[in-house]
Amino acid sequence: MTAETLAGLAGIILSLLFSYIPGLNTKYAALSSEYKKLIMLGILALLAAAIYGLACWGVLTELTGWTLTCDKSGLIQLARIFGVAAALNVTAFTFSPQTPAVKEAKGYRI
Repeated sequence: MTAETLAGLAGIILSLLFSYIPGLNTKYAALSSEYKKLIMLGILALLAAAIYGLACWGVLTELTGWTLTCDKSGLIQLARIFGVAAALNVTAFTFSPQTPAVKEAKGYRI
């Protein structure tokens, strides 16, 4: 499994957590679209920063065997990983069905 694949899965899982965890899904659904985007991008950015930090300390290589250098090429690779995670996060959120509680929180007729 590559780092891009893992980041994509993390993006999908994050989206599904915000879609289906009771309580969290309704609070998230009630937010404006701008706040939703900022929250997801912020969490994904924190995840990317954690991956980069773990890679620079060598922990990521010890645990997974992946290498991510702490230079310009490593930052470019990290940006690509972040892009994959963000794209799959948005895709999963768009295509996952809404629970009745989420529809109610958004003010839809059920």
